[in-house]
Amino acid sequence: MATMAYGSEETREALLARLRRIEGQVRGVARMVEEEQYCVDILTQITAATRALDKVGVQLLSNHIRGCVRDAMTTPSGDEKVEELVDVMERFLKT
Repeated sequence: MATMAYGSEETREALLARLRRIEGQVRGVARMVEEEQYCVDILTQITAATRALDKVGVQLLSNHIRGCVRDAMTTPSGDEKVEELVDVMERFLKT
């Protein structure tokens, strides 16, 4: 399995901090369901968590393009990496 170049340890830590916040949001949504809170309020929190997760995905995709894909373009595996990028973008953008 290939490794991801995050750009820096600081970037990696920022991504992990975002993911921890999202984890807390999801636990909060579960608690809201357990407490039978108002559906619209729960849906609002789900939307917020989904958008936050999307932002993490966009950041990872951006890092991948700027690092892995750019570097691969100077090698014989460049076309392969572009195909991989197209595939991952199709999966990421599916609704």
